[in-house]
Amino acid sequence: MASRLFLLVGIDTEGDNQWEAAARANQQFENIYALPALHELFARHGIRPTYVVTHPVASDHRSADVLARLLERRDCEIGAHHHAWETPPFSAGDAARHPYASTLSRAQFEAQLASLTSAIAGAVGRSPVSYRSGRFGFSAAHVAALEREGYLVESSVAPLFYERHKGGPEFVDAPVEPYFLAYDSAVSPGSSNVLEVPVSAALNRRLPQMLARAWARAPMNYRTKRLLRAARLVRMRWLRPSYSSLEEMQGLARDLVRADVPVLNLLFHSSEAIVGGSPYNRTQAELDAFRARLERFLAYATKDLGASPATFAEFRAAWSSSS
Repeated sequence: MASRLFLLVGIDTEGDNQWEAAARANQQFENIYALPALHELFARHGIRPTYVVTHPVASDHRSADVLARLLERRDCEIGAHHHAWETPPFSAGDAARHPYASTLSRAQFEAQLASLTSAIAGAVGRSPVSYRSGRFGFSAAHVAALEREGYLVESSVAPLFYERHKGGPEFVDAPVEPYFLAYDSAVSPGSSNVLEVPVSAALNRRLPQMLARAWARAPMNYRTKRLLRAARLVRMRWLRPSYSSLEEMQGLARDLVRADVPVLNLLFHSSEAIVGGSPYNRTQAELDAFRARLERFLAYATKDLGASPATFAEFRAAWSSSS
């Protein structure tokens, strides 16, 4: 791959406040109806976002109209966002337990993927080719099904991510740079046609691999990491403007560029872009700070670092042609 740097913005496009069981049971889509305003923010910086969309969003007629109109502008991509607890076929038990997709049987996962793909194609007139699993619940066992459904890009893997203690996935050994997925490992290059584009994340200091792994898998995981962060010993930085400060995101981006990583992959949820749509931006002041942080980072990445904005599929095409 050439040394050209790309900036991807992948938005988990879902109902309002999906962190709460009551909101999941009574879907509202105010954040989707507000997407055109967010899209104008992207347009000011030349950003070409990828909206990865859940089944309930694709099935809501007004939301589908919003997405179809955005797609008509030819400056974004509509991909798939798989929520295992609300994508047909699912049971009342699935809805209650809020499962990772990695815990589904292969048959149920494949049926849900087909249902999600069909719903999105029906909503916007084009089948999705980019995919992200809700709660990062991706498994290598999903790769073959993704290929069969025509997917070219997967973006659920986050380096050093560990949720085994919650019954979730582990991506501790994942690289920060893109790689074609293997059929038997989510964190190792392989021979599939699905390109993994990891979410951009790394520790704030370089540690020996053994220590980084120990940090990721620490006992009393969340509490231990909070204590280490509070003590200013080590912390995780994400390209996630509700999680990380502007300085953290800029520092992470600089470190990735120095390491010759060819892509900056920024993530947030569509519901974070309205007041009260998520646990993060509950007031207008918090939302204003979020938008300012996002805009300043986009300007920094494109102007100071020279990153070229691209959708997931556009990056996949550039990667393939340069490999």
